[in-house]
Amino acid sequence: METKGLPTLPASRIWMMNFGFLGVQVAFTLQSSQMSRIFQTIGADPNKLGWFFILPPLAGLLVQPLVGTYSDRTWAPKLGGRRLPYLLVGAIMAVIVMLLLPNSGSLGFGYGSLAALLFGAITVAFLDVSSNVAMQPFKMMVGDMVNDQQKSYAYGIQSFLSNSGSVLAAIFPFILTAIGISNVASKGVVPNSVVVSFYIGAALLIVTSLFSVFKVKEYDPQTYAKFHGITENDNASGGNWLELLKKAPKSFWTVSLVQFFSWMAFQYLWTYSAGAIAQNVWHTNDATSAGYQAAGNWYGVLAAVQAVAAVAWSYLLAKLPPAKAKVAYATSLLLGALGFLSIFLIHSQYLLIISYILVGIAWAAVNTYPLTMVTNDLSGVHMGTYLGLFNGSICLPQIVASLASFGLFPLLGGSQVNMFVLAAVIMACGALSVGFIRNKKEG
Repeated sequence: METKGLPTLPASRIWMMNFGFLGVQVAFTLQSSQMSRIFQTIGADPNKLGWFFILPPLAGLLVQPLVGTYSDRTWAPKLGGRRLPYLLVGAIMAVIVMLLLPNSGSLGFGYGSLAALLFGAITVAFLDVSSNVAMQPFKMMVGDMVNDQQKSYAYGIQSFLSNSGSVLAAIFPFILTAIGISNVASKGVVPNSVVVSFYIGAALLIVTSLFSVFKVKEYDPQTYAKFHGITENDNASGGNWLELLKKAPKSFWTVSLVQFFSWMAFQYLWTYSAGAIAQNVWHTNDATSAGYQAAGNWYGVLAAVQAVAAVAWSYLLAKLPPAKAKVAYATSLLLGALGFLSIFLIHSQYLLIISYILVGIAWAAVNTYPLTMVTNDLSGVHMGTYLGLFNGSICLPQIVASLASFGLFPLLGGSQVNMFVLAAVIMACGALSVGFIRNKKEG
């Protein structure tokens, strides 16, 4: 078979390929930035928050390899191609769930009731399943269609859109409160500022996803095989996951080690930020208080600061030569560790902006380097399955972090603020582990 290699794509096509990632990230950010607030508002015990935060990564751990495996073998031209049909189904499911989740406290179950918490937990799990189904096709299409020279640019665009979605989602409650939508509600009921934020996010998700579905044309199986230098039969079967893992390049495992520490630290950021800010700045642990809800809104602003910092830092990282990638990766994570530590130390809401800028620098590296390093070492055979399996390096550390929190949280005094010291140490370990990364060229 004649091998052409992947062509150079116009920038406009790369942008269209990734545009729907904006809406998907709005959904993920609303989930990550507001989930702790929602569950504590409806009566969850802070010491048991880990149970709720296990569900999203567990869903991703199971769903993304399945999406990768089946989309490798899918060709449905009337529905968009190989990856886009999964994007469409995932987006529709996510929209439905986003309309349900913020209403967990408005269905008459009662404050702190098992029914309210179960309803919230189930909807969170479904939101993460559907968001993962919608998100994975974007990562796979870059691997499918973008050559090695343009891949950093493509994932940089993805990172830019991702962080732009994060900014929008994070500031929704703050802006809605500023224009007069209530940020307080009856005990156990999620404020309208949060509920309406989810409604707006659902609209953005479906609009941006449909844009990618209608504007992107994926390679048919014959073209894909020719460009990647493989045969059509190479992706005819799903591949045995264990066998594929045995054959995975070294970068798959060494980058996964860095991912383990990075995502474990970020799991604690999402779980405890709202409570830590309320404790350090507003001096309250009462999730039903106006102070706590104000802290929840301010965390949204800080999450937006984090995302803007990530956008800016991603731009700088894209300008660096590949030879500097590991140094930049490690430095970024180390600055993030300092950011986590400063959240523990700072009691001023405005000085926390500096903390979340540093955290955003680490977030930029986490979203820029891992996929680029791994996909550059993969052929086109079982690309989707490999990327789905690589998602385990994101999901497993979040599960470990949540399970460990049941012992670590009381050990550290039952204080949400103290968990940031632990997160700082973990992120610093991630920075050090960058030195173990090896790609094909390095052996």
